[in-house]
Amino acid sequence: MTSAAQLLSALRAHPEGVAGTDLCQQLGVTRAAVWSHIESLREAGFEIIASPHRGYQLVSAPSALLAVDLQSRHKKGQTIGNTIHVLAQTTSTNDEVSQAALENHPEGLVVFAECQSAGRGRMGRRWSSPTGRGLWFSVLLRPSLAPSECTQLTAASANALVRAIQSVTGITPEIKWPNDLLINGKKVAGILTEMSAELENVRSVILGIGIDVNQTASEFPADLRSIATSLKLATGKSVSRANLAEALLRELDHEYARILAGDFTAVAEEWANHCTTLGKLATIDMGTRRVRGRAEALDENGALLLRTEHGRIERIIGGEVTLTK
Repeated sequence: MTSAAQLLSALRAHPEGVAGTDLCQQLGVTRAAVWSHIESLREAGFEIIASPHRGYQLVSAPSALLAVDLQSRHKKGQTIGNTIHVLAQTTSTNDEVSQAALENHPEGLVVFAECQSAGRGRMGRRWSSPTGRGLWFSVLLRPSLAPSECTQLTAASANALVRAIQSVTGITPEIKWPNDLLINGKKVAGILTEMSAELENVRSVILGIGIDVNQTASEFPADLRSIATSLKLATGKSVSRANLAEALLRELDHEYARILAGDFTAVAEEWANHCTTLGKLATIDMGTRRVRGRAEALDENGALLLRTEHGRIERIIGGEVTLTK
């Protein structure tokens, strides 16, 4: 964590104010360095006041996503978010993290973008990513899992998104298998997992997440307005993207730890409690193959178990799902 991020973290830990001398001791820097960091943070849009009695006090933060802000919220021992980058624009955050994975960057890296020119969802679909309106980010993971077990990460990530959105907005989204979150039947978030693996060894998993946060109805493309929503539309008020990002990284880290500890049973139970797909008749298209049946549960690796019209259990890893009832 940079000195500026440590300073922000100290200010957040002391909302009533903190003396400059205390900041010097905590950061191990001079008064001049503290003042320099304070000035740079003010220039970035943070409102920081100073008084003889209270010292320095953080009053407000900018609405823009800033790496220094997000890094200052990172908790010691938390893997996801140990390195954070925020880009003004990119093609896709998954592309950025994929390149970092090839360059042997350690796991935990998170790349946010204020805008994606070629954001993508499942099945090669384009993901609308308007500037400053949502959270578009990707996480680099290097799990000690077999390739067949990595499906667990999608279910775990969905749990994390549900809890983070609930904690910040009070709304509890529903999960639609395999990777969508819905509010009132409309999509508010999606998860795209991309894996690089050998026969029995996972080199990396890139977890791409898109959340529609502060869009108005008119800001969605015309073809999405009937099927997509945002947290702002659902709550009637703007949502702090930085606060939501902090909650998301914390919950993702918690779920990742549960997966690595072999606790997928608990993860799957929580997922099932929020999933609207289970118990319903579904048609799943997988390329040229179509399967119909009732969605029953997740198996031990996170695949969907579908009881077909003929009574057989089919194990489904992915596909395009249409719910009948």
